[in-house]
Amino acid sequence: MSLEMIVVIAGMTGVISFMAILLVAKVPKRLNKKKYTQRWRALQSHCKDKGSWKEAIISADKLLDRALRQRKFKGGRPGERMVSAQRHFSDNDGIWFAHSLYKKIIASPDMKLKEADVKRALTNFRQALRDLGALPNGEAKNK
Repeated sequence: MSLEMIVVIAGMTGVISFMAILLVAKVPKRLNKKKYTQRWRALQSHCKDKGSWKEAIISADKLLDRALRQRKFKGGRPGERMVSAQRHFSDNDGIWFAHSLYKKIIASPDMKLKEADVKRALTNFRQALRDLGALPNGEAKNK
């Protein structure tokens, strides 16, 4: 085999390898439903006490952001990743309601929450996690 042929083959191998790496980097990961279900159930324990509702909302938003990052949605902040993922959500307005409640809690930690808003937000977070494949459908229901 000539030196030119070896260089061409090595070059093509390098290009193919580079393209394969790029392709693998773009493919979204499958999410570990078991771990997400465990985390979801742990945050549900905050729903029993009115004083820890804020903690439940904060945990749910962080869990959603983790799923968005693992699924490799683009964006530097959670809201940007949600925009990238919006076509995957069955209730886009619902998840934005939940995320905006989270942002209000962060901005004003002393705010009082209504039970209906907490239930609605957690239901929307749960559905978004299901839509992303982080939670199985029909399980890990909100208490």
